Amino acid sequence: MNGHGARFSLQSRLLHWAMAAMILAMLFIGIGMAASVSERYRFLVAIHRPLGIAILVLAVIRIVNRLIKPPPALPDTLPVAQRLAAKASHLLLYALMLAMPLVGWGMLSAERYPIVLYGTLQLPPILPHSVILYAWLRQLHTDLALLLFATILAHLGAALFHALIRRDGVWESMASWRQETVGETRRRHQPAIQRE
Repeated sequence: MNGHGARFSLQSRLLHWAMAAMILAMLFIGIGMAASVSERYRFLVAIHRPLGIAILVLAVIRIVNRLIKPPPALPDTLPVAQRLAAKASHLLLYALMLAMPLVGWGMLSAERYPIVLYGTLQLPPILPHSVILYAWLRQLHTDLALLLFATILAHLGAALFHALIRRDGVWESMASWRQETVGETRRRHQPAIQRE
């Protein structure tokens, strides 16, 4: 296992996998929106907007959850460069999970498009009306989506590297659904300083 055999908490694992599915769906919906017209486009937009806000809310919940329930320590055998890359990629993922929906919300606000969550429930605009700002944010939203896609591919590659080549327990810390032993639970609840 990963150093101490510890795993992410159940809440962390549920949030991770639910958001992974939602973010992948959003990326494919975004691609579909770029390639669609008329009725199909409107249908995809109707899904894209509230799903983006749901991702924003869950990203905030994930950050709070991560502060309350810190992740397990990485294996002692992991080289320093890989530890730094893991931390940097996680920071980038969290930043993108917050930035993408906020930029989308700002973009739609600048164009005065309503962000309908459900029925008549709409989000208020967060930026003033500006066609130039809309165009700039639209390009930024696209660029961030491409960066998010690349970061997800790198994250998936690293996960498979740990699962298939290193076999050091990092994959199992997030992907295992088996019941924890008493010793694993005790170790997971130790302060982070003792675990490192």
